[in-house]
Amino acid sequence: MTQGWLEKVTGSFDDKKRWRQYKARKEQLPGSYRTTIDALERYFTYAGAIVKGDVLVQMLEDLADLVEGAAADETPIRDIVGEDPVEFAETFISNYSDGQWINKERKRLTDSINQAAAGDA
Repeated sequence: MTQGWLEKVTGSFDDKKRWRQYKARKEQLPGSYRTTIDALERYFTYAGAIVKGDVLVQMLEDLADLVEGAAADETPIRDIVGEDPVEFAETFISNYSDGQWINKERKRLTDSINQAAAGDA
C-alpha cells in the first residue's frame, strides 16, 4: 500500500533503480566516450522534452548500449555521431517521441479543433 502511494508521488522505484544503473554504466566508460554520452544526455534532457520517466530511461539505456559497444570496439566518436552531432541527437530522439510532452499538446489541439468543428455542424 505504502509503496504504491509513494510511487505516485515520487515516480516508479524501478525507473529510479534503472537510472542509477545507467549512471553507473556511464561512469565505467573511457573519458571521451563518457564526455560524449554526457553531452548527448544533456541535449536529450533539454531538447527531447521527454516527460515519461520510463521512456527517458529506456532511451538512455539504449544510448549506453550504443556507446559501450563503440568503446569496446574502439570506434571513433565521429563514427558514432557523424559530423553533425545535432542531427544524430535529433534522429536518436525521434525514436522515442511517444514520451515527449509535445504529443500531449498535439492531441489536446486536435481534440479541441475536432470539438469546435463538431459544434459548427
